[in-house]
Amino acid sequence: MRRRIPLRAPGVALRLDLRTVGVAAALVVVAMLAAGVAVVGVGVRLPPADIAEILTGGGRRADRFLLLDLRLPRISVGLLAGAAFGLSGAVFQSLSRNPLGSPDIIGFTTGSASGAVLAILVFGAGPGVAAGSAIAGGVLTAIVVYGLAALGGGGIRRIVLVGIGIAAMLVAVNSYLISRARLEEATAATVWLVGTLNGRTWEYARLLGLALLVLAVPLLLLGRRLRMLEMGDDVARALGVPVRWSRMALVGLAVAVCAVATAATGPVAFVALSAPQIARRLTGAAGLQLLPSALTGAVLLVLSDLLAQWLLAPAQLPVGVVTGAVGGAYLAWLLSLQWRKGTT
Repeated sequence: MRRRIPLRAPGVALRLDLRTVGVAAALVVVAMLAAGVAVVGVGVRLPPADIAEILTGGGRRADRFLLLDLRLPRISVGLLAGAAFGLSGAVFQSLSRNPLGSPDIIGFTTGSASGAVLAILVFGAGPGVAAGSAIAGGVLTAIVVYGLAALGGGGIRRIVLVGIGIAAMLVAVNSYLISRARLEEATAATVWLVGTLNGRTWEYARLLGLALLVLAVPLLLLGRRLRMLEMGDDVARALGVPVRWSRMALVGLAVAVCAVATAATGPVAFVALSAPQIARRLTGAAGLQLLPSALTGAVLLVLSDLLAQWLLAPAQLPVGVVTGAVGGAYLAWLLSLQWRKGTT
């Protein structure tokens, strides 16, 4: 039997599951350790004594640039974007009651990528405008997917199938745009489409931090309603949940979180798909839980980036190459598992 700790405050009554709390704490520790390894570095190493000196205002100029302007922003963006992908994936998989109902499978990250590629290749936009275009592309794609799915009743499987179809069309559009672009622009867009943390600055970290502060907090507060919606609309209504409003709020917030993360890193593959399922197996919970999913996403992205830096050091792979290779194998395993259960 799972042990739970009751927490009570004026107007608030919560029950914390001990295993979930332990898993969340362990994920925080792993994320801190991974960040520590990334700070020391894979190629050019910074000894802990030099790091401490830099953080207290000393150190050589080159080392300060390496730590403060390159590594720390990259690590911060990786942790925040991974958390955003994991959180968004947990919401969509929970609402669709399908592990394949992930934003990178049903086209939302591809829509964000299309918005950024269009801004870069057609309008010559800079990073700020490209990020805004990525957010707009993700939101527009979500509206189109849910609108087309609603024409046929809006069933869970229909949303997934429509999203996969829209994603395929957007991939074709992106490929066409790249084929018509100049070599330099096409190269930059291709690297961005794979998903990368290379060259990320504090500007990206601030954007992600602000977005998570504004969007993730209400998502976490709506987590209880999300678990009720997993039981079905009729049960949720019987428990007093405003089903339509809650679903619209959850979808809107999750799309925005996913779009902001994609704007910062590109459409990093499979983090949103795998993080919620890994978190679910770690916690042993009956349903998806948002905070463990976000923490798992942060750990996955930072560890994948470390592997991307180590594989061909001193050259650096885009992190999307690693997540794509690992996530592709995970997707194949997940599909075979779903097939054996007869749920695909």
